[in-house]
Amino acid sequence: MATPDPDTFLSGVIEGFYGRPWSLAERVELFDWMARWGLNTYLYAPKDDLKHRAIWREVYTVAEAAQLTQLIDASRGHNLRFVYALSPGLDISYGDSRDIEHLQKRLEQMLALGCEHFALLFDDIPDEVETADIIRFGSLASAQCHVANTMFRWTRARLPEAQFLFCPTAYCGRMAQRQLGGKDYLATVGRELSPEIDVFWTGPDIISREITVAEAREVQTVLRRKPLIWDNLHANDYDGRRCFCGPYAGRPRELREHVSGLLVNPNSEFPLNYVPLRTLGEFVQGQGSWNSREGYLAAMREWLPRFATLREAVALEDLVLFGDCYYLPHEEGLEAEALYELASRAISEGRAPSSPKLLLERIFRLRDLCARVTELRDRSLFHALSRRAWDLREEMDLIEQYVRFKCEGKSGVFRSDSHLPGTYRGGMVARLQRLLIQQPDGAFVAQSGSSL
Repeated sequence: MATPDPDTFLSGVIEGFYGRPWSLAERVELFDWMARWGLNTYLYAPKDDLKHRAIWREVYTVAEAAQLTQLIDASRGHNLRFVYALSPGLDISYGDSRDIEHLQKRLEQMLALGCEHFALLFDDIPDEVETADIIRFGSLASAQCHVANTMFRWTRARLPEAQFLFCPTAYCGRMAQRQLGGKDYLATVGRELSPEIDVFWTGPDIISREITVAEAREVQTVLRRKPLIWDNLHANDYDGRRCFCGPYAGRPRELREHVSGLLVNPNSEFPLNYVPLRTLGEFVQGQGSWNSREGYLAAMREWLPRFATLREAVALEDLVLFGDCYYLPHEEGLEAEALYELASRAISEGRAPSSPKLLLERIFRLRDLCARVTELRDRSLFHALSRRAWDLREEMDLIEQYVRFKCEGKSGVFRSDSHLPGTYRGGMVARLQRLLIQQPDGAFVAQSGSSL
């Protein structure tokens, strides 16, 4: 199995999340990682850069342009492909020549700053079209293809080697099945979009547990080109309580032959992306079948020095246990799953746990590491982890107290002096979440037990 051609296969990172964009220093460190690990493409698309999305018609100020120039120069210094993305879909009038001119001014400014590759993103927008655009184009897909093709030709006239990427409104299998964007949306994109423009696809879902070769082939038939994977496997902007330190997983290495690239949109907190991106590099560059767990453990060994504290070193086995608690969206790591099973049995048994020693030992290890996170010398890593570590420590404390309560054979109702109503698991969001209970099959059941 040959490794992908770096000149044609895009591999790397999308800064495409909702939330605070990364700093220049973080992006430069990212470029260092990418250059070392054989990744070649960085896509600039932070949703909360207002001029990327909300006020896309406004050009950057002199100061903002200078910062982007530094970023472009830094990527070039690392031999990386810098792609600038613009998201006009919230309020663009597809047939209005003035909006085409606004797009041209924005890309013209980026060309002047040294940018050579571009993307138009139409994700996460209402699938509605103005009456005038429907009359002219007939569908949302046709309207978007018109704009993308126009801008592609305009860009290629100025820079013949420019690459152009496109994110459709229906960007995963579930959206396509529900006909987001209208009937035959993706088929229209495949037919009308210039064949030289790559099209993003996130897999069967927005956050896909697996992406198979068969799924890639199927969408390739519809799009009339290999899809470019926008992978949200490690994205965490949809749930601020979680982060994902697990490996790049759920995709076979054979997938590389059936897509035009693999770009990941990872954790919003930059320091948490070492293992996800390290394993992506191994996935892209390696040969043979991909063992994601082995890749994870190897990357954890490399990441361990970043966990230097003011006192003794963190043990690798403890870091793995912690990372397993924040593994992947659809699964915990092996050590965390074992901890959960021990805790579940200890809590559900009507009598005192028969063998609480192993559970308590793991609780102590995990709680100790959570406490020591406060002493990390790498303060950016501490700030990225602190709230999650605090939450996990609180749960370990509560479970330990409950297990000891049962082991001591105490009668009456168990209570904790440090986990009080309103302050523990409190707030409006937590209260609302308790109203509807989601079942393993995805169905929601009202708190009273009646089905919706």
